[in-house]
Amino acid sequence: MRQVHIVGNWKMNQTTSEVDTFFKELGDLSEVSAQAWIAPQAIHLDRLLKFPQIKCGAQNCAQNDSGAFTGELSPKSLKDIGAHFTLVGHSERRSIYKESDELLNAKTLKALENDLVVIFCVGETLEQREANQVETVLKSQLENGLRGLNSTHIGKVIIAYEPVWAIGTGKVATPEQAQQAHKYTRSVLESIDGFSAQETIILYGGSVKPDNIKGLLSNEDIDGALVGGASLKGQSFKDLCTQAQ
Repeated sequence: MRQVHIVGNWKMNQTTSEVDTFFKELGDLSEVSAQAWIAPQAIHLDRLLKFPQIKCGAQNCAQNDSGAFTGELSPKSLKDIGAHFTLVGHSERRSIYKESDELLNAKTLKALENDLVVIFCVGETLEQREANQVETVLKSQLENGLRGLNSTHIGKVIIAYEPVWAIGTGKVATPEQAQQAHKYTRSVLESIDGFSAQETIILYGGSVKPDNIKGLLSNEDIDGALVGGASLKGQSFKDLCTQAQ
């Protein structure tokens, strides 16, 4: 049975004092059955590792372990400090930093080589949705970005479907739209090596909040959420985890 995951992506937010306030508000999660994960800014990873009730990871990683790559984040070093996972292919990395499927594939393989769980992000723009290209876009991103996996990687890659038009806009895909995309994504995974499609966790990301998460999770192919703004406050994040049960 797939376990519900609530993953907070803090993006380029939170000061050290705000991080401390977050955990004071968060309180005890021992009664929450959902997996609670957070991807803070890299400079705060070490701070979050002191809170064992959540698993923490990176928002991005490099395709190399080490070398002359100023400003990059080594997956080997992430594993060394105790990070559990990394995001790869978030829409902001694809759009702002022009990261290609080939680069994202290299990052995925290197992260897996270092025993990091990969949350691989896919999703269409509004223009692509209106042009009825949702399935074409998802198939291309999945097949090109996840080449080279094998049976040893089963269970080590989580997929996050994030319709770009719903990220930070306040717009949310309806539960029916989200389920349709998740179901199609799972069908594509059936033909990709390194996946057990029915066991793969697929998250929804895009303006998720405590008041809409239940409707999204009521669908059989939605296994949790990748959450931005609503994950920045401890009480809000706890509400998300509680609602997800």
